[in-house]
Amino acid sequence: MSLKGKRVVLGVTGSIAAYKAADLVSQLGKEGADVTVILTRAAQEFVRPLTFHTLSRNPVVTDLFGERATWDPEHVALATRCDVFCVAPATANAIARLALGLADDALTTTALLIRCPRLVAPAMNDRMWEHETVQGHLTTLRVRGWTVIPPAEGVLACGSVGVGKLASVEAVFDAIARAAGPRA
Repeated sequence: MSLKGKRVVLGVTGSIAAYKAADLVSQLGKEGADVTVILTRAAQEFVRPLTFHTLSRNPVVTDLFGERATWDPEHVALATRCDVFCVAPATANAIARLALGLADDALTTTALLIRCPRLVAPAMNDRMWEHETVQGHLTTLRVRGWTVIPPAEGVLACGSVGVGKLASVEAVFDAIARAAGPRA
């Protein structure tokens, strides 16, 4: 399935599952997608920007106020030229900030500007996943047009077993491909 010519913005948040986002970026690139990654500060504790820069062959966005090659604000430029916006993995914190419309970093500020299909792939502890607050925030996102890619069941980073694992790279890839629409 070709994604040639499609521009994907991938937000990566501070979950142990952030390492799986590297594989996702690689797979998207192999299918011709032009991928730009936005890493939250917490995500950088798990995976370094250089990993995503190398795999995507694009600069990685890590903050709102860094040096820019052009005058164009990065978050505005990304939002206006993107075909699909996906946050994977999305922590409970990131989901709350997205649902509440908080704009306190590059990821959440860009999210408020996005008009293309938006996807979120949660990854967290099973008890967090089941919490009514998290479920309420996901309902809010769905009502606002976001597609939620359900997490998988299995052994979680904390050692418990339950629903909360990031969906497989293949499942997230397929959701992005569907959201991207007709191929170029």
